[in-house]
Amino acid sequence: MKKFNTLISAKLLRDFLSGNVKNIRVLDSSWHLPSLQRDANIEYAEKHIPKASFFDIDECSDETSQFSHTLPRQSHFEDYVGSLGIGNNTHVIIYDNSETGFFSAPRAWWTFRVFGHQSISLLNGGFPQWCLAGYPTASEKPSFTKQTYSASINKSMLKSFDDIARNIENREFQLVDARGTGRFYGTTAEPRKGMPRGHIVGSVSIPYSSIIDPETKQVKNPADLKRMFTDGKIDLEKPVTATCGSGVTACCLALAGHLCGRDIPVYDGSWSEWSVRSEPHQRVSPTDAEA
Repeated sequence: MKKFNTLISAKLLRDFLSGNVKNIRVLDSSWHLPSLQRDANIEYAEKHIPKASFFDIDECSDETSQFSHTLPRQSHFEDYVGSLGIGNNTHVIIYDNSETGFFSAPRAWWTFRVFGHQSISLLNGGFPQWCLAGYPTASEKPSFTKQTYSASINKSMLKSFDDIARNIENREFQLVDARGTGRFYGTTAEPRKGMPRGHIVGSVSIPYSSIIDPETKQVKNPADLKRMFTDGKIDLEKPVTATCGSGVTACCLALAGHLCGRDIPVYDGSWSEWSVRSEPHQRVSPTDAEA
């Protein structure tokens, strides 16, 4: 099977789609914060990359959880991706339609990796780069023959509430928060109504947008990503876990770590779970000063 890089350019994806490269599936995994009042399903139906299917991170999630888009059961993931025509030997290429070029696509990338799928890439710069290059778009929804998919969970990619709680006491890993600095420090309201402000005790802030080069709107090179972690007081030679608001943008930092040769697990429940389940001393509110 052809070897693909983790990040691919819009030109390379266009060449794949117009050429004879087989067994590829393209997924639009766009998802937007509630405050933006954007409907990713509607936007996909209006315009997407030709042959792309829509990967709904809310639909492919644990329907029994009180928290948004947490990881689905293994059987649910297998059925969902199989219905998209994806088998174990399919190479999956994911993008999203965020203005920043990356927002929710790394969440889908990480989900596939948690369930053992390694043949997966991301469109660098996302749908904006595709459109900027003037490449064609489509509104038709493609159909594929349903495949049988067999997942194998990689638990090392995932952290739970209990893992984070234990880490506050024993400091086995560094914890980095991908939300914007305003949300991290609690000076900006959370996008979900009624959610408390603040962050997990002991965590540091590296906003997910830091992985993007502001000039090219694409992911920074590994040297710059390593510098980003260092500047954010994260030592990549030691264990790191990423968190955010609901487990979406934390995956951007997991991607950055991967590009630097380090696997960074994600706390799936993130602040959505932590803010309601943790004890007061385990979180920092805007009025607190962390010791």
